[in-house]
Amino acid sequence: MSTKNWQNVLISPTDTIKHALKVIDQEALRVALVVEKEKLLGVVTDGDIRRGILAGFGLEEPASQVMNKTPLTADSNLNTQELQQLMYDRDILSLPLVDKNGKLVGLKTLNETLKVQKRENPVFIMAGGFGTRLRPLTDNCPKPMLKVGGKPMLETLINNFKNYGFYRFYISTHYLPEIIENYFGDGSSFGIEITYVHEEKPLGTGGALSLLPKSLPKEPLIMINGDILTNVDFGKVLEFHIEQSCDATMCVRDYEIKIPFGVIEGEGHEITDIVEKPTYRYFVNAGIYVISNNIIESLPNNEHLDMPTLFEQKQSLGCRTLKFPIHEYWLDVGRHDDFNKAQTDIHELGI
Repeated sequence: MSTKNWQNVLISPTDTIKHALKVIDQEALRVALVVEKEKLLGVVTDGDIRRGILAGFGLEEPASQVMNKTPLTADSNLNTQELQQLMYDRDILSLPLVDKNGKLVGLKTLNETLKVQKRENPVFIMAGGFGTRLRPLTDNCPKPMLKVGGKPMLETLINNFKNYGFYRFYISTHYLPEIIENYFGDGSSFGIEITYVHEEKPLGTGGALSLLPKSLPKEPLIMINGDILTNVDFGKVLEFHIEQSCDATMCVRDYEIKIPFGVIEGEGHEITDIVEKPTYRYFVNAGIYVISNNIIESLPNNEHLDMPTLFEQKQSLGCRTLKFPIHEYWLDVGRHDDFNKAQTDIHELGI
């Protein structure tokens, strides 16, 4: 998400230095963006104007005379942490955001990256599984409470959501719920609110939605499996869901399967083609969803339902169900190999 009033600092190359100075002072963003046909031509800061005056330029001359013609820009797909790091590394206070076509689409300030906008959207974390494949580690501990990098995976997941302003959490429990509840309590010591939703019997990810209280906020809900280690920008996922007017959004991962042999294609005994060591690519379910309130309210209470089936049902009824590809780090910690990999990867994620 870019600065809300970024369009107020757009000026044309023929606007005067005086006008640029007025824009910089009025908007308090410390910058004016020189734009022509939606393309960024340059950036003007207070320092640029001061240097221009020292060089003999008058205030009535075009701002293009003093602008920085080669400003640093950033891809609009970068998340807040990446933008913040870029500004720290280059010692700058703001970054124009451009899309893949070079069109100016926003502005991010360093000060904004240090502030987290509070979001009322609820977050529903599925933490009730038995973690059978991780036994004996899960014999006396729910899988999301296994420690990665010195703290429970569930705590790392919650902290990542907090980075994007989420504070209302609902946690679904079933196996050893007391361990989770004793650790997090009502969430106040972590700066969040937690409501626990206990499944008497496993209902599947879709079925658990029906147990959420009637007091649930009406905003779209983000749902995620509690055993996922990721630095996904949850704000971007939510914004996509809202902008596309979705009923349900499923995050997906690009998954490749490489066949180490020549694949023979044909009909009957006839060979029509030989494809040597092909790679097949698929989108796979990443276990992260955004669900609008109308979907939640439509669910039958206490009935088993998994998310893929829920998506199929709603799609057949004409609901808008879309996929959102994620390219960030993502690991489903389901097996011992995954758990060992997580112990190494956590130190490089910055979460």
